[in-house]
Amino acid sequence: MSSKHVLDGYRILDISQYLAGPAATNLMAQMGAEVLKVEFGPHGEPVRSFPYCKDGRSAYFIQQNRGKKSLCLDPKSPEGLDMIKSLIKQCDVFIENFAPGVIGRLGLGWDVVRELNPNIIMCSISAFGQDGPLAAYPGFDYIAQAYAGVTDLIGEKDRAPSLPMLAFGDIGTGVHAMTAIGYALLDRERNNAGGQFVDVSLLDTYFHHHEVSVQGYSASGGKLVPRRNGGHHYAVGPTGIFKSKDGHLMILALLHQWPVLCRAMGREDLIGDPRFVDNDVRMENHAEMVEIMEGWLQTLESDELALAIMEKGRIPCAPILTVQEAMAHPHLVERRTVRTINDRILGEFQIPGMPLRFSKYEVDEDVQAPLLGEHNEEILTEYLGYSPERVRDCENRKILFSKAV
Repeated sequence: MSSKHVLDGYRILDISQYLAGPAATNLMAQMGAEVLKVEFGPHGEPVRSFPYCKDGRSAYFIQQNRGKKSLCLDPKSPEGLDMIKSLIKQCDVFIENFAPGVIGRLGLGWDVVRELNPNIIMCSISAFGQDGPLAAYPGFDYIAQAYAGVTDLIGEKDRAPSLPMLAFGDIGTGVHAMTAIGYALLDRERNNAGGQFVDVSLLDTYFHHHEVSVQGYSASGGKLVPRRNGGHHYAVGPTGIFKSKDGHLMILALLHQWPVLCRAMGREDLIGDPRFVDNDVRMENHAEMVEIMEGWLQTLESDELALAIMEKGRIPCAPILTVQEAMAHPHLVERRTVRTINDRILGEFQIPGMPLRFSKYEVDEDVQAPLLGEHNEEILTEYLGYSPERVRDCENRKILFSKAV
């Protein structure tokens, strides 16, 4: 029998919630892994009530949990905890994202997990990591972002910092976690190395995204000071948002592309101009450079023409699309970067598509996000040998929970 995708045959026990952990297992589910999502009763995953909701069904939950199986239980009951431990013995990966110490107090720390299954990969995702002075503190995406020196770089230079309106940290941490898990599995298979523990944090992930600021500040001895700079990069240019005829355009004409942009603007005289001859002096004369570029853009009859001129010269540029415009863009639609799904309760709507593409495999689109506890009986009978009657008894005793939404 041929594999349905690269992770076909791997079983993931996922007791994570909110976003970073579910984002990791979302990708793994789309790559063919069987993901058993353990939710804590009676209400289950907290984001089941996140907007947008209709008839009690959350589109937020659906986006991150399609293709997973839901087992909803009371982890503090002896039998509920035993269910988790028994499933750990039959899984390849165990992933959680509670604050450090919580999983241990629940009775599922790495010391216990590796005794139950020496071959399992356990991944703990947290805001600050499993050790260090901040480890015990609770945190979400924006909290780690603030500690990482990232929030301070966002916004206008003479105003308070701003927030990005998307989850760079949570999704990025999920991707980092999935990568680490994948290579731990590779190590297990290739080197017969057994299982291991993986520690992934939002703070580490965010700090990892600094491409200029950390090395620039350190190597320059503090001469290059990272700072927020509104719509323009503080260290390289021209790189940023420029006022155009119809609105604003994103333009990055770095290094060798500056002369090409000068020719496109009909200003070859700027190529050898001492104010703009290299990146350092362009940044010293940044305001003049921006004024010249915006002056040119506003002489053109449309932004469409400006983009055509720059694209002809292979100058990186783009219109600044709204979310709605991006969702309707032919390129995103053709590549299924934006994907239309049909949920059995919420109906048809769009979500971000699968960003990882493989030549041998297609993503299974015919999947649904689970109802709360939808797979209680399937999981417990198939893997733990429970009878349907025993499952019903556990539900009656409030060890298991389910809900038709």
